Order: sequence, then C-alpha cells, then structure tokens
Amino acid sequence: MLDKLEKKIGKYAIRNLTVYLLIGYAIGYLLEFGQKYTGVPYISYLTLEPFKIIHELQIWRLFTWVVIPPNVSIIWALFMFLLYYQLGGSLENTWGSFRFNVYIFGGILFTIIGAFLTYGLYGLLYGIFPMGIGSVVSTYYINLSIFLAFSMYFPDMQLLLYFIIPVKMKWLSIFYIVIIGYEILADFISGAWPAAVPIIASLLNFLIFYLSTRNYRRFDPKEIHRRAEFKRQATPPRTQYRDGSPIARHKCAVCGRTEISNPELEFRFCSKCNGNYEYCSDHLFTHSHIKN
Repeated sequence: MLDKLEKKIGKYAIRNLTVYLLIGYAIGYLLEFGQKYTGVPYISYLTLEPFKIIHELQIWRLFTWVVIPPNVSIIWALFMFLLYYQLGGSLENTWGSFRFNVYIFGGILFTIIGAFLTYGLYGLLYGIFPMGIGSVVSTYYINLSIFLAFSMYFPDMQLLLYFIIPVKMKWLSIFYIVIIGYEILADFISGAWPAAVPIIASLLNFLIFYLSTRNYRRFDPKEIHRRAEFKRQATPPRTQYRDGSPIARHKCAVCGRTEISNPELEFRFCSKCNGNYEYCSDHLFTHSHIKN
C-alpha cells in the first residue's frame, strides 16, 4: 500500500521534515521564554485540548500542540536538537522522505485520536467531560518513536550517555520501553489512566511499524521444511575416517605429504597446471606443470 501511495503522492512529501519539527520546537521555547516575562500563557492556547476544540471550536489546537517542546533545560534542549536532527535525517535517508512523513504524521494522528478517545471515555465513565487533557499530551513520545525506529535499523550504533558512557542503541531502547511500560502500568493501577492513553496512542505508530516489518515467513511449515532441507544438504563433509584418523584437506601432488603429516608446510594451488593440483612449499616452484 505504501508503495502505491508513494508512486501517486510521493512527490508531495516534505523533505527534511525533522528540521521543520525542530524549528517548531524553537518557536515553542521562545513562547515559553516570553510568557515568563509577559505573564501571557501563550502555551495554554496551543495545547491539544478536546474540550475547547469541540465546545469552543478552537480548531487550531489540532495543529499547534506540535510546537510545544519537551520540558527540559536549555542544555538538554540543545542536545535533543542535535540528536534528533541526526536520527531523523538518518531515518529519512534510509526510508525515503515519503515513508518518514507517513511515520511522523501517523504518530501525530494517533496522538490526536488518543486525546479525543481519552476525553470520550472519561465522559462516558464518570459523566464529566474534563478539561486539562492537553497538559498530558506532548510530542515527547513521538520523538521517542523516532529513537526506537532508529534503533531497529542501527541496533549496534553507540551513543555516548552523558557524553562519556558508550551505550548501544538497542540497550537504550530496551531501557526506555521498560520505563514506559512501568509508567503506563502505574497509571492504570493508580486510576490515572487518562495520562496513559495518549502515551499508548503516540507509540502505536511504532508498534504497527515494528509488527508490519517482521518476517513471519520463518514460522511457515513450508519455510521450516525448506530450511531443514537446505541444512541437510549443506552439512559439512566428514573430517575423520571411521577408524578415527583425521582426513587431510591438503595434499602435495608430488610428495604426497599433507598438513597432518607435516604441519609445518604450506600448501598452494598452481595456476599454471591444467587442473586442481596442490603442492607443498617445497615443490610449488620446482614441479613440472601439468598441461593435460
């Protein structure tokens, strides 16, 4: 399906999408910086708040929440910019711009659906349609999905943790998955499930991508039989005679010595002889070439 879509609308894909996402974050940081001095809550007008979208028709919130940056210090923000610029660029080069666009916008779409699903479920269960869902919705987990996707393709690439400790991407991904799983489980146990639903939704895109790219043919009975047959035919030759004596792999065509009887010798094939004739180091340059 993606191949067909790419042929039809691939030319409309946004190239260097990671750069535009980071520019949006930069704007978000400027707004956070500005509201500290002006007292105007700019960010509160940008959050993904289903109540205000439905009841007050503030449609722009469907899009503006994407520029709200993660709540980290300036130092970590610069590190994040550099990291995700590299990860996003590598993924786009690996997949192509169209597929990378589908992956990112798919994560955004699932997050929006998760926010409205949380809003609706809360209202059906408790009879109250709440405000404040936008405070738990962010692009943090969309960024994390980029990290996880990158670790799928480059699991052995090392990242310097705290700029000192080299850690492979696959171990960091496993660590993050365990932490996220613990957070989601704790939210459901404590009754704070509205905070967990958007997290699951934002990472659903990665889960779908991961499952759809797995090779399940290895579980097919025909494939299992084919691999077993190949393994049987590719079984290496015997290395010993029935009496237990080893079989030589090299034998001089002149003196008959082998690597077993004379392990100090080296054996080479002669390119001038007509056939596969092997000679020890003593006769490699002194033998008569075989032409017939």
